[in-house]
Amino acid sequence: MRNVLRVLPYLLNHRGLAFGTIVAVVLVTLASLLAPWPMKILVDSVLGDHELPRFLAVGPLLNNTYLLMLVVVAGGFLIVLLQNALNVFRQYVNTRLKLGITLDFRGDLFQHAQRLSLAFHDQHYSGKLVYLLNNQSDAVAGLIMTLPTLAQSLLTFVGMLVVVVMIDSQLALASLLVIPFLFYSVNSYAVRIHGPLNKVKDLEGQTLSMIQEAIAMLRVVVAFGREKYEWQRFREQGEEALDARVDVTLRQTLFELTVNLITAAGMAFVVGLGATHILRGTLTIGELLVVMAYISSVYQSLGTISSTIGSLQDQVVSIDRAFGMLDTEPDVRDREDAGELPEDTARIEFHGVHFRYGDGPETLKGVTFQAEPGEFVAIIGPTGAGKTTLVSLIPRYYDATLGRITISGEDIREFTLQSLRQRISIVEQHPILFVGTIAENILYGRLDASREEVVEAARAARIHEAIMKMPRNYDTLVGERGATLSGGERQRISIARAFLKNAPILVLDEPTAFVDSRTEADVLDALRELRRGRTTFMVSHRMAAIRDADRILVMQDGRIVEQGSHRELCANEGPYRKLGDIAARRAGT
Repeated sequence: MRNVLRVLPYLLNHRGLAFGTIVAVVLVTLASLLAPWPMKILVDSVLGDHELPRFLAVGPLLNNTYLLMLVVVAGGFLIVLLQNALNVFRQYVNTRLKLGITLDFRGDLFQHAQRLSLAFHDQHYSGKLVYLLNNQSDAVAGLIMTLPTLAQSLLTFVGMLVVVVMIDSQLALASLLVIPFLFYSVNSYAVRIHGPLNKVKDLEGQTLSMIQEAIAMLRVVVAFGREKYEWQRFREQGEEALDARVDVTLRQTLFELTVNLITAAGMAFVVGLGATHILRGTLTIGELLVVMAYISSVYQSLGTISSTIGSLQDQVVSIDRAFGMLDTEPDVRDREDAGELPEDTARIEFHGVHFRYGDGPETLKGVTFQAEPGEFVAIIGPTGAGKTTLVSLIPRYYDATLGRITISGEDIREFTLQSLRQRISIVEQHPILFVGTIAENILYGRLDASREEVVEAARAARIHEAIMKMPRNYDTLVGERGATLSGGERQRISIARAFLKNAPILVLDEPTAFVDSRTEADVLDALRELRRGRTTFMVSHRMAAIRDADRILVMQDGRIVEQGSHRELCANEGPYRKLGDIAARRAGT
């Protein structure tokens, strides 16, 4: 219930449309109250001999039956026209309101998903998050938009019931006999549908995750000839989700059938009772037609209320899941008193830093070192030594489990994430490009940069000449994840992006891991230019890339086991020299 109340602020953001919805509900209800009366007048006063209503009892109409019939029929047509016009207005306002609320809530979910730490995303399927954003985010709007439906049904129920009481109180009382049965049906449905709804949403989220993973890993799937295997996995998962959805749909259909049968039984009873009143002379045929129209609308309103309350279970389950994600606190977030990181590069120090992923073993164990402003620090070691984890702590992708990292003697957690990450440029091991043009991907480093600055950054990254040979130069589309470019081109575009950002701290994570030796030379030349004047951390397993480092950290099993310059470390009979000997033997073979 608490989550249901949390949707109200989203309604307040659209007060004008909400007021328009209220007006539409009232007007549509009033129009529906008028709808049966032309038929009553036609049957009782035009075709029968009952007295005309006062507003029609005027000279020309009293003396001309055909004219009276024309006026009554035209009045009925105008009422129907008014109802449809009001329904168009209501539909327009409701659509604007629903889409606006959905956009607001989806925006909040998307923004919060970006704030969540990488630890959260490491542990959750991205497909489930996409399912939540696409399929669950309209639950808030769906819940809010049930309110006008309920309000209109309730107003119609009350208004028409009052009129029926005025016509025949016994028929009005008889029409209310179905309410206890409807109440029992709604309550029983609500209790039994919650679990199956949760199950089907979980399964549908898993199905979407499976599709997204298979598409993202399509090269691997094709390379190993696993298309049939992936299809089979998808079919099995899809059939389970299908069965769960069919089960929910069947429950919903049976509930609607029960509601319809209850209201149909009530209608039959009211018609039979009304017929006996006609035979007794206490009710006219026209009045019975009005009563039947009203009772039909009353039952339709009761059915709508019942069905809406039933469908609310789906909305409530979706809302609980969506707000569950919104309530997830980021592992990495700003402190309340966090300040801005100064622009000038300063000393960066690790003080006894420990780190573990979740409940796993420690990845870093007591890491301590310092990097002076403008210093080039290289990090080397075997796979699993903790190299990438170490540099991931600098921009606070994760926070240290124990110990602290400082800049100018201040814990980096004392600075806002935005100001910290604004001072850091990162070139990843796998260069990530967005769907768009080459220029747009370089501009991601600084969105307000000019085309001349983009070109200058590309020149510095040694990629300008290659770009100019492409069909549309800087406006060439790179495809999804840069699929139309070579690995070296993607890497140098990501370096150009870092040039454009021009941050004082530079993090390079295996920037030459997936390029050939010739391309590696071009990339290293670009990186030497990029490193100039910046405090640089480079993770690498290639000795050629780190020989000129001011400080080399040798890591094993999460610890720094050796540090110094290339010359100093080669003079020792330590791990670094052994790594160099291994690399030399491999190069010789």
